[in-house]
Amino acid sequence: MVLKLLTGLAAALLGLGLGHPPKPPPVAHPQTFTVAGRAAVSTLMRVYYDGNGAWRACNNLSCATGDHDWGYDSLTFALALRATTSSDPTPRLPLDALAADATTYGPPCSQASSCRIWSDTASWDAIALADDYQATNDPLALSKARAAFAYVALSPIFHGGNCPGVLYQAPAGGKYDLKTLETDANAVKAALLLYRATNDSSYLSWAQTAYAAIRQYYMDPQVPLYTVWILDNGQSCTPIPHRFFASVNGDMIWDGVELYHDTGDHSYLDQANATASAVQQHLADGRGVFADLQAENDVVEPMVEGMYALAQTGSSLARSWVIKNATAALSARAPDGAFGRFFDGPPPATTVTAWQTNGGLALEIAAAALAPHAFARPPSGWSGASVVAHDISSLPASLTFTGSGIALLGTLGEQCCSHGHAQVLIDGTETFDQTGIWQNKSSGNITIPDTVLFAWRWPSAGTHTLSFLPGVANPKEGGSFLHLVGYDLTR
Repeated sequence: MVLKLLTGLAAALLGLGLGHPPKPPPVAHPQTFTVAGRAAVSTLMRVYYDGNGAWRACNNLSCATGDHDWGYDSLTFALALRATTSSDPTPRLPLDALAADATTYGPPCSQASSCRIWSDTASWDAIALADDYQATNDPLALSKARAAFAYVALSPIFHGGNCPGVLYQAPAGGKYDLKTLETDANAVKAALLLYRATNDSSYLSWAQTAYAAIRQYYMDPQVPLYTVWILDNGQSCTPIPHRFFASVNGDMIWDGVELYHDTGDHSYLDQANATASAVQQHLADGRGVFADLQAENDVVEPMVEGMYALAQTGSSLARSWVIKNATAALSARAPDGAFGRFFDGPPPATTVTAWQTNGGLALEIAAAALAPHAFARPPSGWSGASVVAHDISSLPASLTFTGSGIALLGTLGEQCCSHGHAQVLIDGTETFDQTGIWQNKSSGNITIPDTVLFAWRWPSAGTHTLSFLPGVANPKEGGSFLHLVGYDLTR
C-alpha cells in the first residue's frame, strides 16, 4: 500500500510523524510458483527467523522473539510444510533448533494454580513439534509433542462445564468461562499427527471422539463452518456466532482428510469437502479471494494446509483455492517479502507481524508443491490506487465510494491490545464472518499505525457503501471501537 500524500500532510492526517515517504511496493511480475515458493522460504529465513531457534514476532529486528504459541508456531508450520512437500534442505537445521528450544511440558495439571499455560497454547505447540518430527525424525521433537498433547488432553482442569466434550481455554474456565476451538481442533490435529508418528491407536480414538464433539458444539446450524468460541458457565453452552477463524476451519478440513485416510470412513472426507466449499462460498470477497477479517488473532496457515491436504485427495475446489489465493497474494507482498493478511489487499507499508504474514508465505509454499511450473500472474489493481484521507471515529457510520476495491487504514491495537470491534456491512449486508473489524486486537501487543484493517475487491468498478455499526459486546472482543484515518481505492 502506497501513501501518495505529501509527507507533511500524511504526518498531520495520520499522526505517523514520517520523516520520508514510504517505499513503493514491489511490482508483482509473473513468475512460476517454484520461484514464489523459494522466495517465501527465503523470507521466513531472512526476515523472521532469528538464527537461534526462535522466530521474530514481526519483520524488524526490534521485535520480540519466541517459538511458543500460535503466531510463532504458524511460522514453524509453514517451514515444516516446505520440508514435507519439497526436497529443499533449508528447513532442516532451523527445525532442529526450534525443537531444541521449544517448551518442555510437564505432567498434566490437576489444579488450576499449577496450570500456567492455557490449553490452546499447548495445542499449537503440540502441532509445531509433531510437524517438526514429521520433517526431521528428531526424537526430541516427538517426545516434546507427546508431552504438549498430554498437557491438553489429560489435564482435568480444562474439562467440564455444560458441554464437557470440548475444553476450556483457561484452567477451570478462567475469568470468562471461554472455550475455544483453537484448543480442540488443534488437539485433534496433534493427536492424528502423533498417531501417524507412533501408530498408537489411543491417539486415533481420542481424535475421533473429540472431532465428534466439535461438530456437535462448534458447527454453525446453517452452514458447515465452525465458529471459534463458546461461553460455558456450567449451566449452558452459548456460541459466539459466525466467528469463522481460518485456523480452526482449516484444521477441521485437515482433520477430516486425515481421519478419512486413517479409518477409511468416507463421511470424514465428505465433511472436509463441505467445509472447504463453504469457505469458498462464504468467506471470500467479491472476486472470490479469501478475506481474513480477523485483526490478527487468527492465523491462516492451517487453512492453507487443510486445502492442500484436500487437494491431494483430488479436490479441484481445494486446488483452485490454493492457486487463486497464492496468485492474488503476490500483490500483497512487501519489499522484504512479508505478506499482508489480506490476500486481495495492497502490499503492507508498515510492520508485518508473524500473525499476519504466515498465510501468504504458506500459500506460495503450497502452490509450489501443487503446481511448481505454473505461472502466477498477479493482479495489479493496487499499483494505481489512490489514497483518501477520511476520518471515522464514531459509530454508526458509512462510507460510499466508486471503485473496484477498497482497503481501510487505521492503527492496529490503537487502544492496545484486545477489546474494541465494529460490525461491517457491504452494500447493506453484513459480512458472513461477523468479526467485521476487530481493530484493538494486537496479538503481538504492539500498536501499528497505517495498517490495513479491512480490504475488499470486486470484479469491476462500481458504487458501493460500507456501513459500520457498534460491535455487540462479548467477553472476548469487548465493546465497540473503530477509528479509520483513510483508505486506498482502486478504480
